[in-house]
Amino acid sequence: MRRGIVATAVAASLALAATACGGSSDSSDGPVTITWWDTSNATNEAPTYEALVKDFEKANPDIKVKYVNVPFDQAQNKFDTAAGASGAPDVLRAEVGWTPAFAQKGYLAPLDDTAALEEKDSFQPNLIKQAEFEGKTYGVPFVTDTLALVYNKALFKKAGIAAAPKTWTDLEKAAATIKSKTGVDGYWGSTAGYYAQPFLYGEGTDLVDTEGKKITITSPEAKKGLTTWQGLFDGPGLHKADTTADAYAHIQDAFVNGKVAAIIQGPWEITNFYKGSAFKDKANLGVATVPTGSSGKSGAPTGGHNLSIYAGSDEAHQEASAEFVKFMTSAKSQEQIALKNSTLPTRDDAYTDAVKADPGIAGFQTVLPAAQPRPELPEYSSLWAPMDQELPKIASGAEPLDKGLATVERSFADLLPSFSK
Repeated sequence: MRRGIVATAVAASLALAATACGGSSDSSDGPVTITWWDTSNATNEAPTYEALVKDFEKANPDIKVKYVNVPFDQAQNKFDTAAGASGAPDVLRAEVGWTPAFAQKGYLAPLDDTAALEEKDSFQPNLIKQAEFEGKTYGVPFVTDTLALVYNKALFKKAGIAAAPKTWTDLEKAAATIKSKTGVDGYWGSTAGYYAQPFLYGEGTDLVDTEGKKITITSPEAKKGLTTWQGLFDGPGLHKADTTADAYAHIQDAFVNGKVAAIIQGPWEITNFYKGSAFKDKANLGVATVPTGSSGKSGAPTGGHNLSIYAGSDEAHQEASAEFVKFMTSAKSQEQIALKNSTLPTRDDAYTDAVKADPGIAGFQTVLPAAQPRPELPEYSSLWAPMDQELPKIASGAEPLDKGLATVERSFADLLPSFSK
């Protein structure tokens, strides 16, 4: 095992280390016991990770792993509270947006010269970049995802459409054709802020300009992108905006059962796609890069999870944790995870022929080049909440676009007081 993690940790984490209780108390001549908080779905994904934990323990008899599945929607706050009290788990499966915020607080150990990142060059560079903060790497990419246009090949074929739409205008036309030829809606959009990102990227902009420290949600480019987004809720073959609390489930159910031909969705739903009547034949699932905007470019947000190590754990636990992270993010482990859970690996050597036999995974692999890393901004993930509040009102016509975006801009200003408008 490599040494020196604690020696290179930020000053705040050194203070934490003195009183940390992240790892279990171990005897000097017994195995080291580390705690891992896994934030995956307890039913569909967790069993795969639990099996890998057992494999790791067999291969490393001097290390024991206490596996704890923590509900994803609770994990960020739980870790924040536990780390602040010097009692966090040794290893955390952290959503990529959490990494810079926890690193800024000194809760995560830098991993650059540890066993965890011995195979750093095997990971996709944009995913490593997303695990960095102020020049250091605080996580190892575990699983990745992005958004794509997923579509029902049979419905497209029935409508005489040979290929996935390349632009938003093409999608609008395709939706009308599908409706007229099949009676089914062609496209159903989401009112969630995360799903609006491709429309911003398609105009060459984002929620904010991190380097320029400027809020850009009311820029001409952003308004143009979101005007296009708004227009896809009204017209032939375009499903009206669903602003109910169950909107996500409604869209998903309609797609998997052949009631709508195309949606924007991520690979975390691959296994659920196959449970629907429309995709009993998995080959019927089409996956394409999100359409382009007027800039001629397409882009979608990069999501996924990193494995990070708690800076407050003592050196022995950090070393054991680094070995565990290395094992869990190895090509062999990622292949096993992909085969069992239909999630996307973060390293190319894990995309084996067996993994790519799943049309969903193979399809999403092709769209990964369009995935945009999130800015190195701790507050970035918090920006979607104001979007989630206003976009449903805009999409339904209850609020004008300009008024809604002005409200979002004010919320951004409260979150980012050092940014200009």
